[in-house]
Amino acid sequence: MRIWSLHPQHLDAKGLVALWRETLLAQKVLRGETKGYRHHPQLQRFRAHPDPLAAIAEYLREVQREAERRSYKFDASKIGSQATRKKIDVTQGQVAYELAHLRNKLAVRDADALARLQLFGQPALHPLFKAVAGDVEAWEVV
Repeated sequence: MRIWSLHPQHLDAKGLVALWRETLLAQKVLRGETKGYRHHPQLQRFRAHPDPLAAIAEYLREVQREAERRSYKFDASKIGSQATRKKIDVTQGQVAYELAHLRNKLAVRDADALARLQLFGQPALHPLFKAVAGDVEAWEVV
């Protein structure tokens, strides 16, 4: 499971679809509707949010908006109704790690998406996140 801190606009088609599916699974986990993935490290930052279900819903809404911009049909009715304006901190080290990880993935599967990513000096973050100083997050599996 990879729930990117980077804005979904930077993902290729496969990455965006995978993000949608994985984040819907994360929403089910946070709702207590699964037996597996309950202790997945990617969920720690959502669980630390004052309203985890609102945070994951906000995350999914932005993924769904990106899908709409690309004329994909992601079912918005699957997103929880909760809302929040409280951002989640993400360290600059984590962002750099994810950026390198994404570049490696795109180099293998989508050269055009990699070229578009290279146009950004500093890629945008998902709007749920706010960059703060620090190394790769402790929950990241490096």
